Amino acid sequence: MESSGGRAHVTPCDVSKPDQVERLFELSARELGHIDLLVNNAGVAVGGPVGTIPLADWEWIMGINLWGVIYGCHYFLPAMKARGSGHVLNVASIAAFASAAEMAPYNVTKAGVVALSETLASELSGTGVGVTVLCPYFFTTNIAKSARSHASMNVTGIEKLMSRNKVQADEVAERALVACDKETLYAFPHKEAKTIAFLKRSAPETLHRTISPWLAKRVDGGAAG
Repeated sequence: MESSGGRAHVTPCDVSKPDQVERLFELSARELGHIDLLVNNAGVAVGGPVGTIPLADWEWIMGINLWGVIYGCHYFLPAMKARGSGHVLNVASIAAFASAAEMAPYNVTKAGVVALSETLASELSGTGVGVTVLCPYFFTTNIAKSARSHASMNVTGIEKLMSRNKVQADEVAERALVACDKETLYAFPHKEAKTIAFLKRSAPETLHRTISPWLAKRVDGGAAG
């Protein structure tokens, strides 16, 4: 990293704990001087029917996927606004639009991240600070392996679906950064994500009759992969 002209600082941070996120901001400000780009990326998954999923698992995913993003924005945005520059990249998911069955905790948290980002786009207008919300489709990550499932989640099928996409992590990150540079609010790095988002706005009933059930079959035990 240093040979390329940069330095990396690593510190542990549980994003579900506001005091730790505040400490991360203070450390970042001290080491870097100011923050040009905040990426709220931490995420986990919980699956199963509403009413079956333990409330403790709802609290767990809300703390990381939604409160983690809220805390990041809460502690990092004021300094960006005061300086009049910077950008926030919030990582959501196309699940926020698809709302597939037995994925309620994940869908709810990611929809909340989209709503927060949309709100920030209005609040930050004219401040010099931008916001982008990244909504990818399936690509290879470890999220399925670490998921808390209360249904017959087909991890192998999900991983096959992830691996088949031509647009993987490096290109997702590149497209996200391009969206930030262009001050674009929504970043849909996959064509599937663009299609789902379009249907959500233009034909929501069609989406929930077709695409959402198809996705649900890919994450339950009956998925072919």
